[in-house]
Amino acid sequence: MRKIEQPTVTKQIARHIGSKSVGKATPFPIKTYRQLMEQVAYLSYLNKDQLLFFRGQTQDFLNKAGVSTFYPSIYRDDNLQQQEVAYRFEVLDQAARQLKDLFSNKKVDGYSDVSRKRYIQWSILQHYGVCHTPLLDFTHSIRVACSFAQESDSSENVFVYVFGLPYITNRITINSEHDIVNVRLLSICPPDALRPYFQEGYLAGTSDITSDYDSKSELDFNCRLIAKFTIPNTSQFWGRGLSKIPKSMLYPKNDQIEELCKSIETSIRTELHPGNIGAFLTEWVKLEQALLNRARGQEARPLSIRESIQRLLKAEILDNLQAYRLDELRKFRNILVHDPEQVEPNTINEQLDKLRQLQKDLDWNKIKMS
Repeated sequence: MRKIEQPTVTKQIARHIGSKSVGKATPFPIKTYRQLMEQVAYLSYLNKDQLLFFRGQTQDFLNKAGVSTFYPSIYRDDNLQQQEVAYRFEVLDQAARQLKDLFSNKKVDGYSDVSRKRYIQWSILQHYGVCHTPLLDFTHSIRVACSFAQESDSSENVFVYVFGLPYITNRITINSEHDIVNVRLLSICPPDALRPYFQEGYLAGTSDITSDYDSKSELDFNCRLIAKFTIPNTSQFWGRGLSKIPKSMLYPKNDQIEELCKSIETSIRTELHPGNIGAFLTEWVKLEQALLNRARGQEARPLSIRESIQRLLKAEILDNLQAYRLDELRKFRNILVHDPEQVEPNTINEQLDKLRQLQKDLDWNKIKMS
């Protein structure tokens, strides 16, 4: 996607960031929701050629250069190899096929559109967290973004970001000048999908890019970043008569599309890799995610699993033997995904046993601690 041309910020933000870029500078501190709304109003006025969208996060993820980074999940991880991206797209394709079949078999409203349009399939899978996709979640509501930022109690201060995207013209807007696709969830999701209506959700990505790209940086939404703020993670931030949207509203129960997506998520963990291959990868993904989440509490930027193991070893959450065993399993997982013909069936069984034994030996109280 193209970098936004000269985003204009308020005088207060300009003084705060100085000569740095918005992504490189520290977030502008905000004390109240009213103050944030005033800043956003000015930003909207100053950037008339852009439509403002928002994200709320508990952490400000930084790349190695110390710049805020916003990659869609399918492109995340340091030193991401092309084979890994291709594998993630295989998983996405499998999930999309299952989504089409389920919508068609159950005659879900809008199933004909879901069957025909790839971006609708990806949007639903991304919004319900089924698998990695090349789309990133945004909201058109600053209140929703703040509520997501304050979703966890683990941090005293959380982060809200303002992005400038091209104006939308359709429910799926593809802007060839900026190489951006923007999907309005309210317009493409069936009424049985409750979550998008509460979240005022949009999904955006780089158009016509999948596993083949010239530079990974062209996929990072930091090139559309206009401002970033830090807000207190307290109820006092909202002031009188207003509060964050409760989690029960952001993730409403009895969402029928969520139930369908859960069944797809369970299925794709094993269908692409029959037998013990699927069992190993399923167990590894669960363990890997727990380790990544724990390690990210020690570091601002996203970490690879290898870096996470080293971080947890240094923090004495893992001992030397556990770190070694994890690293060996990590290497095996990479071979299994990228060159499975090298792997003998008996080896898979042996590694699966080692993985399960390691899960028993780990101190899960330390790993799950926030």
